[in-house]
Amino acid sequence: MNGTRSYGRVFAFPLWPESGTEMRHFLSTADWSRTELQALLDRARALKAGASCASLQGQSIALLFFNPSLRTRTSFDIGARQLGGHAIVLDAKGATWPMEFSDGTIMDGDAEEHVREAARVLSRYVDLIAIRCFPKFENWQTEREDPMITAFARHATVPVINMETIVHPCQELALMLALQERLGSVKGKTFLLTWVPHPKPLNTAVANSAILIASKFGMNVRMLVPDPVYRLDDRYMDAAQRFAGEEGGSFEMTTDVEAAYSGADAVYAKSWGALPFYGNWGGEAQYRAKGAGFMIDEAKMAMTNNAVVSHCLPMRRNVKIADAVVDSPNFLGIEEAENRLHVQKAVMEALSHQSRS
Repeated sequence: MNGTRSYGRVFAFPLWPESGTEMRHFLSTADWSRTELQALLDRARALKAGASCASLQGQSIALLFFNPSLRTRTSFDIGARQLGGHAIVLDAKGATWPMEFSDGTIMDGDAEEHVREAARVLSRYVDLIAIRCFPKFENWQTEREDPMITAFARHATVPVINMETIVHPCQELALMLALQERLGSVKGKTFLLTWVPHPKPLNTAVANSAILIASKFGMNVRMLVPDPVYRLDDRYMDAAQRFAGEEGGSFEMTTDVEAAYSGADAVYAKSWGALPFYGNWGGEAQYRAKGAGFMIDEAKMAMTNNAVVSHCLPMRRNVKIADAVVDSPNFLGIEEAENRLHVQKAVMEALSHQSRS
């Protein structure tokens, strides 16, 4: 593992830094340009088409799961193996001890190890570290800083990949690849992110990511919510507004169902909790009730421009999306899920080319 490795580059521009510059991580697509992201998508498309590559030959990735997973765990593990590498899956919530990530903490509680040590030791073993760590739903002002993965990225000496925290950048790429495969160029097309019902408040990660990627690729983005209390964190709302302006698209939030669906080219379903009630969800019930009729059904889809429709999965049928819509040819959820494998291979391949001493 010691010594500097050199690999042939497969991208037309450097996705990783030159020797002596800061390590490049994949924590949020907000940190990557549209050109860089499109290069990853193009590479993923080639890998999906059967391009053979052993770019991770002799390398390894640690997959740390602080939360359960089906698609993420499977696709990262298989993807690393298909590139000739080795993945070690760590149940960081059950099979390892609790971990501390705050600096200056007196560790007299449950945590047995600090990220400062864990990140540096893992960096001596593996070439990449990937982390899945959901917020605790206790204090959004603290958790919006993404403290666990941020600490790993700060202390690791190898690239860190986000497998979902308060954003889900790999899901973004999988979605965009599916949209491009079905719609061709997405620039100027209308993308609707709609809040949908769920029995309980959920993480905002996929919603944050959906507006980031759609706006960065020049789509006209609409976000439909049952009440303005469901607006996302200003960090992502402002970024979507900025990206849309830079790429010739638009971004708006609405509570008008008909206006939101009218003429849409792509519909994306996600449920999330209202941030004003974060960690104290009792008061949210009255607002959640306003979205009781927000399930995606045939009547709503009839208002669109024969739109494609998708969900990140897992998905509650006939709660979030009606059977008739899920089972229609316009549903992209399976293609999006498959694309996780290919886009993550492209990300691992790109980051693995960073020189390392």
